[in-house]
Amino acid sequence: MQIVRYQPERADEWNAFVKASKNGSFLIDRRYMDYHQERFNDHSLMFYDDQQLLAVMPAHVDDDTLYSHQGLTYGGLVMSEQCTAKTVCEIFEALNDDLWQTGVKRVVYKVIPHIYHRQPSEEDLYALFKVCHARLIGRDVASVIRTADAAKWHRDRRYAANKSHTNGIQVDVCDDFSVFWPILTDNLRRTYNALPVHSLEEIQLLHSRFPEQIRLYLARKDDGTPVAGTVLYVTPQVAHAQYISATPEGKRLHAVDALYDRIIRHDFADWPYIDFGKSSEEEGRVLNESLIWQKEGFGARAVCYDRYEWEL
Repeated sequence: MQIVRYQPERADEWNAFVKASKNGSFLIDRRYMDYHQERFNDHSLMFYDDQQLLAVMPAHVDDDTLYSHQGLTYGGLVMSEQCTAKTVCEIFEALNDDLWQTGVKRVVYKVIPHIYHRQPSEEDLYALFKVCHARLIGRDVASVIRTADAAKWHRDRRYAANKSHTNGIQVDVCDDFSVFWPILTDNLRRTYNALPVHSLEEIQLLHSRFPEQIRLYLARKDDGTPVAGTVLYVTPQVAHAQYISATPEGKRLHAVDALYDRIIRHDFADWPYIDFGKSSEEEGRVLNESLIWQKEGFGARAVCYDRYEWEL
């Protein structure tokens, strides 16, 4: 097993591998990852066996800890179809030896949730148990619809969606993120005293690189005034709500319900999963009950985003 530290000249090889992998997504494409590369000391790794690339792992180092990867929602081992349980155990044995020699003493590992897998890909979970003796340190709960057999909408959500149409709310796909970003920023500031993870300039850059994968849905009043929106990250398996926000008037008019009435019942009705994102804080120890109640009202149920840790 040969481990190679990622360098920019390997970007095309990395990206082609992720695209063909059994559990990767565009978030692990270097054109996405590297938009904020100045914030992290990149230590991404590529794993070869007899010159054949078997796996990659987006990662960075901070002090004596390797993270996989704090700048991403998920970022564990991305594997080829050739990766078996035995192979992945060998990869983690080689990884631990390599990290020890470079002075790393601790690893924090983000698992890629199973809903993103195009084929079963939990060999890394087995290796974390068998090879690394890792312990679970964080478990965020996301709300996900499996469209093939989704739970029924709560009557409050059905009423709100119907009411939004009565209120004249119209939904369309929009490429102008500058229309939505003030709504998002104001809502996050008022509700959570926070800002979006991405600046307007960053999301515009990423959308220009991934126009099919990053989509903005906007809800407007009948006079054209925008009152709500959602940014979807679309992968072959999952339509993930990266951001959802409405103005106070948009909330009163049930504009978010109009958005997801179209997304769930029409545009992504045949997508395997629709992910509303996480509703927990502080490594999963605090549950935002009102937020998750709204998501569950659309028929969503729990999928966990896990983080593990082990010492070298």
